[in-house]
Amino acid sequence: MAIGEAEKTRGRRGGGARGVVRGDAHRLRPRRGGGVARGVDGVPQGPGGAPANVAVAIAKLGGSAAFIGKFGDDEFGHMLVEILRQNGVRDEGVLFDKHARTALAFVTLRSDGEREFMFYRNPSADMLLAESELNLPLIRQARIFHYGSISLISEPCRSAHLAAMRAAKAAGILCSYDPNVRLPLWPSPDAARSGIMSIWNQADFIKVSDDEVEFLTQGDPQSEENVLSLWYEGLKLLIVTDGEKAADTSPRVPGFSVKTVDTTGAGDAFVGALLVSIAKDGSLFQNEEKLREALKFANACGAICTTQKGAIPALPTTATAMELVSKGK
Repeated sequence: MAIGEAEKTRGRRGGGARGVVRGDAHRLRPRRGGGVARGVDGVPQGPGGAPANVAVAIAKLGGSAAFIGKFGDDEFGHMLVEILRQNGVRDEGVLFDKHARTALAFVTLRSDGEREFMFYRNPSADMLLAESELNLPLIRQARIFHYGSISLISEPCRSAHLAAMRAAKAAGILCSYDPNVRLPLWPSPDAARSGIMSIWNQADFIKVSDDEVEFLTQGDPQSEENVLSLWYEGLKLLIVTDGEKAADTSPRVPGFSVKTVDTTGAGDAFVGALLVSIAKDGSLFQNEEKLREALKFANACGAICTTQKGAIPALPTTATAMELVSKGK
């Protein structure tokens, strides 16, 4: 097991939690060490998908979360939705498609706990959600609307994604964006960069990793100039998660040293925890001390998530996260 620091963060600020999460969910089938998995029965399985992970993270931390998306009307799809329900995520925005299957993702775990992904989609049910199928009243009753970029890749889900964002913005709901770059799903790196940036200035809160800063800016992620090139007027908070690297921009919040087993879902745990804090107290955008405390709590949630295999099963409760925070003081 590698000893690592989970989710050091750097941020830039501008001037009871409830969130709606729009996106994909899929079944994860891990592979070890880059080898080929032989014998399906021997391949461990787990639920995943960044937006689904964030929804569960919010619910496990005592917030109210609902998921909007489409699943295949198959064993995997019904299993995933049941897992969301069991973890307290509302399902009014969930649909099943009889003509498409639930997406699968194969995750190769390296010895240091980092991952490589291989996806089976084209098309999967989540790609087929249409604008007419959106549960707009569910979106309008939320405090926060969170989304990624995968649903921007193709139609009809791209139009559904944009319509959901418009509904959220019109209702005055805070929009949260984690691009969660997965290049194998896009036609090309240029298409990914263009698609991700096409909705950039619609978000109130954006979280990116240092690798994503490098990809989006095509420059050094440790350069403050490059990071600030992603800032725009109207953005309330931009967070860059730096892994084990130091952060130079303010406020700087260090991570926690943990025994890393699997980093899958750590960023989603971080985002979910931060969204819970934001929904409870929106003044933290203007209060650096409150923001630091919220980031420290989010760091703890991300760190804990790396100490177990899988994403959703590893997401912590508030009590577990606060125990790590108290040990870190």
